[in-house]
Amino acid sequence: MSATTLKVLDPTQVELEIAISPEEFDAATEAAFKKLSRNAKVPGFRPGKVPRRVFEQQYGSAMIVDRALEDLVPEKYSQAVDEHKIEPIARPTMELLPAEDGSPMRFKAVVSVRPTIDAKDYKGVEIEKQPDAADDEDIESTLTTMRKNAAVLVPVDRPVALGDTATLDYEGKIDGVPFDGGTAAGQPTEIDESRFIPGFAAGIVGMKAGETKEVTATFPADYNAKELAGKDAVFTITVHEIKEPELPPLDDEFAKRVGKTGDSASAQATPKIETVDELRTAIRARLDIAVVQRGRRTMSQEVIDKLLATHDFPLPHVLVERETDSLINDSQQYVARFGTSWDDYLKAVGKSEEQFRSEFKDEAEKRVKTTLLLEAIAKAEKLAATPADIEIELESLSRQYNQPREKIIELLGANVGALVDGIVRTKTIDFLIDAAKLVPAATKPPVA
Repeated sequence: MSATTLKVLDPTQVELEIAISPEEFDAATEAAFKKLSRNAKVPGFRPGKVPRRVFEQQYGSAMIVDRALEDLVPEKYSQAVDEHKIEPIARPTMELLPAEDGSPMRFKAVVSVRPTIDAKDYKGVEIEKQPDAADDEDIESTLTTMRKNAAVLVPVDRPVALGDTATLDYEGKIDGVPFDGGTAAGQPTEIDESRFIPGFAAGIVGMKAGETKEVTATFPADYNAKELAGKDAVFTITVHEIKEPELPPLDDEFAKRVGKTGDSASAQATPKIETVDELRTAIRARLDIAVVQRGRRTMSQEVIDKLLATHDFPLPHVLVERETDSLINDSQQYVARFGTSWDDYLKAVGKSEEQFRSEFKDEAEKRVKTTLLLEAIAKAEKLAATPADIEIELESLSRQYNQPREKIIELLGANVGALVDGIVRTKTIDFLIDAAKLVPAATKPPVA
């Protein structure tokens, strides 16, 4: 009879019952006694020389048994995992079973495992082909943005227009009562619809310097400050000065200036920029890379979403909980960056952490399902991280963080496994995209 038995509890959990023979237990307790006796202080005996009978009288036999099981149980568990070819995905829960007359000591280990996944039809998935180069409009838009960033504000003698910067006094009230953040004096303000709640910027357009008027604006229903969400506010606004941005001419002098100062991220690709044509070429090179990367991300998400829709399998609870913990931790770090404690944030939004966990469940399940499915495809296609792949990734991290390779390895520490997993994941997604059937992107209907 085998010293271990395997019982499948569900598709993501198995139970191992593991027996410890009297001989194994005796050897383990003797080894445990020898370890413990080295540091035992018993009058009349040197450390390590105290007889076991005397040690047990002084400290009790339970100490020896506990230490023996601490050493023996993990060893027996590891042997059972190898014997049954189990790949645990989390630490097991263990329980020492009640002793039975004439039977060896036994313990039970409940182990979380990956479900069996039948990865199928993952080649030839239809996905939309994405652009692989920037178009002329992207280039000109980037040039315009660069000129706006280099613009000088000059006073104008006309009413306010969108895009102007106006110096304002304003006070906002809801039902006649001022609210926090609704008041300013002598505030230079760019009149841009996207920067304010609906109605505020539009209400200022057309005002003249020296003019005062009331403007009504409405806070969105999903506004962060719940006490303001969905409410109408009346702002008393005075315009003191109006300026418009004066853009520098798009000429070779401008190209030299942004190329020399590094205002253009494309300056890295072209060390010396002398003309507008060279600036356009540098911008195109940078944007082409961004377009390809963005397109790759879009295609990868599309192929993953389509495969998730055609594969159904149970998800290990432990992995979903672990991913939910990660999402909660990300939220806590995000909130902390604004100098707010997690408890204060929960009070401000009127939610408990359990509500957040419930809201994150779908995303956590999707992430776990994606990981397991990609792992199954990688296994089916024998995709792995080669030493060359790992070296390339280490070199990339070394350049990114300006640290030597050895320092990167040191910083990674126990996360080297995650680095390898990331490489395999990327190779798997690349494989799926390369094996997909690319179809023309759907033409979007014109905006009415």
